[in-house]
Amino acid sequence: MFVVVVDVHVKPEHREEFVRATLENARNTRNEPGNLRFDVSRHLEDPDRFALYEVYRDKSGFESHQKTEHYLRWRETVKDWMAQPRVGTKYESLFPKAESAW
Repeated sequence: MFVVVVDVHVKPEHREEFVRATLENARNTRNEPGNLRFDVSRHLEDPDRFALYEVYRDKSGFESHQKTEHYLRWRETVKDWMAQPRVGTKYESLFPKAESAW
C-alpha cells in the first residue's frame, strides 16, 4: 500500500473553512477505487494544525487522486489559507499489507 501523511498549518481565520473544504475532499476521495483510507485529524494543542492520513492501494491510486476534480478544487480553494506550505510525506505500508488490510 501507498501512504501519504500531509502536515498542514492553516491561518486561524481560515480554520473552519479549511475543515469544511478538507472534509468534502476526504469524503470524495473515499469513493475513489484506489483509496483505502483518508483520515483528517486536528492537533490537540494547536487547532490550526492538521494531519491528513491517506492510504491507497498503490502509487497509481494516489496519482489518479491528484487528477480528480475534487482534489484540484480543494488544492485551489485552500492554497491561500496556509500559514506555511503543507508537507506531504510518502510511505510504503509494511503492515498491514494491501492484500490482507481490508
